[in-house]
Amino acid sequence: MIIIGEKINGAIPSTAKAIAEKDADFIRNLAKIQTEAGADYIDVCASVEDSIELDTMKWLIDLVQEVTDTPIAVDSPNVHTCVEAMKYCNKPGLFNSVSLEGDKVDIAFSEIANTKWECVALLNSDKGIPKTAKDRLDVFIDLMAKVKEYHIDPSRIHIDPLIEMLCTSEEGISMVTEVIRGIKEQYPTIHVTGAVSNISFNLPARKIVNQAFAVLAMNAGMDSFILDPLNQDLMGMLFATEALLGEDDYCMEYIGAYREGIFGQKK
Repeated sequence: MIIIGEKINGAIPSTAKAIAEKDADFIRNLAKIQTEAGADYIDVCASVEDSIELDTMKWLIDLVQEVTDTPIAVDSPNVHTCVEAMKYCNKPGLFNSVSLEGDKVDIAFSEIANTKWECVALLNSDKGIPKTAKDRLDVFIDLMAKVKEYHIDPSRIHIDPLIEMLCTSEEGISMVTEVIRGIKEQYPTIHVTGAVSNISFNLPARKIVNQAFAVLAMNAGMDSFILDPLNQDLMGMLFATEALLGEDDYCMEYIGAYREGIFGQKK
C-alpha cells in the first residue's frame, strides 16, 4: 500500500492562500505532518498560472525538503514542468503524471527511463477519456507498449484508471474495478493509483464515500492512493482492509500503524 499525500496542492483553498502569501511555515508543516501520518510520497502541485508554475514548484519542493526526506511527487498537467521540477528533487520520486495525449508519454519516459523515478500514467489519450472498461484497457495496452519501448520495469508505473464522480455514474464503480482487475491480471507487479476523493464530489458526507470506495478498490487490486493521510478514519480503513485481504502477515502493519498513531487513539 502506497500513500501519496495530497495536501500541498494549490487547488486546495488553504494551500492556495499559503502559496499566494508565501507562507513557508504553512507549507513546511504540511510536509512534516503528512510524513508523520505515513505518507510514502509528498505530492507537490502548484496549481498556479503557467508563467510562475515552475518557480513556485521549486519554492515548494525546497520547503518540503527542508523538513523531510520523504520522496516528492512532482505534479502538474504540464509534462515539461514535471521534467524540470525533477531536477530540484534530492532523490528519485514520482512523476505525476503522463498519458497518451500528444507526446506526453514519450517526453516523460525518455527522462525517467534510466533513473529510479516512478510514474503515474492516466488511461486517456487524444480521443479523451474512454467510456468503457474495454476501451480503457485498450489504452492500457498501448501505454504498456511504451513502457516496454523505454525498458521501464512495470513495478515503477502507477496506473490511474480514472476515478470519476459517483453521483454521475449509473453503475457505481463496477467499470473502474473491472479495469483495475484487468490491469493487475496482466501485470501483477504494476501499481494502480488514483485520487480517492474524486469519487465523492458533490455528495454529502464525502469521507464515508471515500472510505467505502477505498475498500472496494483495494479488493479489486488498487494499491496506491492519492489522499489526505491526516484522515485517520480513512488510513485505518486502508490498513484494516490490507490485513483482511491477507496482505499483512499477522496484522503486523496494522498493529504498527496503530501504535504509531497513524489511526486510532492517539497516545
